[in-house]
Amino acid sequence: MDAAEDIESLKNHEWSTMLAAEETQNKERPLRETVRDTLRTRIFEGHYAPGTRLVERDLAAEFNVSRLPVREALRMLRQEGLLSDRGARGAEVSSLSPKDVEDLFDVRQSLEVLACRLAAVRATPEDLGYLDGLLDEAERCLARGAVMEAHRANSEFHDAITRIADNGFLRSALEPLQGRMHWLFRHVSDLPELIQEHRELYAAIASGDPDRAAAQSASHIGKYREQFPDDFQKTEPALHRKKK
Repeated sequence: MDAAEDIESLKNHEWSTMLAAEETQNKERPLRETVRDTLRTRIFEGHYAPGTRLVERDLAAEFNVSRLPVREALRMLRQEGLLSDRGARGAEVSSLSPKDVEDLFDVRQSLEVLACRLAAVRATPEDLGYLDGLLDEAERCLARGAVMEAHRANSEFHDAITRIADNGFLRSALEPLQGRMHWLFRHVSDLPELIQEHRELYAAIASGDPDRAAAQSASHIGKYREQFPDDFQKTEPALHRKKK
C-alpha cells in the first residue's frame, strides 16, 4: 500500500469510528436506524469480517446508548441477511455462498428492472436532479481517491431509483435484500466504468421511456453478473478489509 492509500484507509477508518459518536447525537433519526447504518457500513467496509461476533452489550457501550436500539439494529440487520443468529452466541456477520450470489442476482434482475421501468414514468425533475447529483458525487469521490465514499454514492443511486419507482410492494420486497444488494455492489472493481454505466441508466430513466429504462437496467445487471468473481470468498478480504 502506497502513501496515498494509507491516508485514504486512515480517513475511512476515522470516518467510520466518528460515525458512532456523531450520528447518535442526531435527534431527527431513530437511534436504531443510526446504529444499524453504522454497523452496516462497517460490515461493507471490512471492519467486521464474516464470522465476527457482535455483542449487544459492547455495542451499546461504544455508541453510548441503551441496549434497546442496538437490539433493534441487530434485528434489522438479520432481516437484511447481513447477520446470522447464533443463539446464545448472539449475532455473527454472515457470509454468502456461490448459490446465494446466483439467487441474489436472479431476484435483482427481476425487481430492479421493474423499479427502473416505473422510475422512468414517475420521476420528477427533482428526482432526476438528485440522481444526477449522486453521480457527480461519486465522480468527485473517485477523483480524490475516496473509494468507499464513491461506493456509497453508487449504492444510494440504486436505492433512490427504488424510492422514485413509488411502489410500496416493490419497496417492501427489496428492503430486506438491501444489505446484500449493497454487498454485491462493493465487489465492482472498475468504478469509473460503473459510474459510466450509471450515467447511461440515468439517461434511460430521464428519457421517460420505460422500455428503454428496463432494457438498460437488464443490460447493466447482466454485465456485472458475468463479471462477478467466482472466487469472491477468497478475494473479498482483499477488496474490503482494511490493511494494517
